[in-house]
Amino acid sequence: MVARVRALALSVVVAAGLLLTVAGPVLAAPNEVALLAQEAEDEAEEAAPVLFGTFRTPDGPVEGIELSISEVDGDQLGTVTSDASGQWEFEVPGPGDYAVTVEALPDDVELRDPDASTVEVSVASGRRAVPIPVGEGGVVSGRVALALQQTLSGIRFGLVIAMTAVGLSLIFGTTGLINFAHGEIVVIGAVVAWFANTAGLHLVLAAVLGIIAASLAAGVLDRGVFRPLTRRSVGLFQLLVVTIGLSLILRFTLLIIFGGRSQPYTQYAVQQRITLGPFATTPRDLVIIAISLLVLIGVATGLQRSRIGKAMRAVADNRDLAESSGINVERVVSVVWLTGGALAGLGGVLYGTMFRVSYDFGFQPMLLLMFAGVILGGLGTAYGAMVGSLVVGLVTELSVVYFPQELKTAWALGVLVIVLLVRPQGLLGRRERIG
Repeated sequence: MVARVRALALSVVVAAGLLLTVAGPVLAAPNEVALLAQEAEDEAEEAAPVLFGTFRTPDGPVEGIELSISEVDGDQLGTVTSDASGQWEFEVPGPGDYAVTVEALPDDVELRDPDASTVEVSVASGRRAVPIPVGEGGVVSGRVALALQQTLSGIRFGLVIAMTAVGLSLIFGTTGLINFAHGEIVVIGAVVAWFANTAGLHLVLAAVLGIIAASLAAGVLDRGVFRPLTRRSVGLFQLLVVTIGLSLILRFTLLIIFGGRSQPYTQYAVQQRITLGPFATTPRDLVIIAISLLVLIGVATGLQRSRIGKAMRAVADNRDLAESSGINVERVVSVVWLTGGALAGLGGVLYGTMFRVSYDFGFQPMLLLMFAGVILGGLGTAYGAMVGSLVVGLVTELSVVYFPQELKTAWALGVLVIVLLVRPQGLLGRRERIG
């Protein structure tokens, strides 16, 4: 009991010391913190909701459908026309109820339901899909077309989550540590790449610097914080508290360094969409999917065939047996931290390329979805993290076809609960005897 009390006291002292060391300038400069908070608030106000949709028939996307957007029982806000990929989007002033009306159609296209030329939707924030089916009998409806488009987005998003979640899963498997600071390592990679990119370095080279920085940050956490605490026999619960404190410290340090506004990379921010069968996408998104697939396949191959990969799996399966078999467990754990940090950094750069870089995206939405993917796939298994994250990505993106954007994370967690009720060990986890 005395040892446990000492361990808990040590964890609190370490967390408090780190908090005072890093957050001291914040306490000393309240005006600067207030300014950063105001910037974040201004940005949230500027991020107006967006209505969007896709028109498609078996012959391909439908261009030239003119829509008018107005407030329900209010003034008309403007018009928009579907582009060559059949897509349209319109930024509305703020949360509320809006009416989308079809004003003009090409000569060879008709609404499936002529009486449904006006669709009313409610939007709070983010992007809200507006399905308007076009074409005659047997034609793919607007909602199905949106579902197909969101499926591609879900695969892209799920693969990026998988890349960041693999490191989180490997760290838990080899050390038993649940690292709440992993999301901030993701952001470190993205932020370092952003600074290098805006300084004139091409995004590819900037991404390499971001990956290295994230890997080194993970290594510092391992060598400088968690390994010394583990040698002092600090328990996993106390280490969990330390990771939460480190997450807060790193997040607000990034706020001071990077600022409260989200920023894009200078390359590939805007690209012309291309049509591939039922999908409309950009070359940037295709490259993100390709890179993610190649990296995940490489990780899976390395775990199966390389010596260090086999050692990682052995340590994750039974640490004591692996050590008695001659495996250098501390070296394996170091490689796991460095590899997990590198994967997190790459995932952060790809996420920032898809959307924008901000100081807090590692916590919301990435951290929650990473944990959902790891738990859904099975704790401690890298393959489970890949599969679970892909499921989470698909659920989050497909849910916006039928429900508001704000609920997509809730639906992902709902699927997690349902799967765990049926299979508590996760999709690829193993059953274990408890007690």
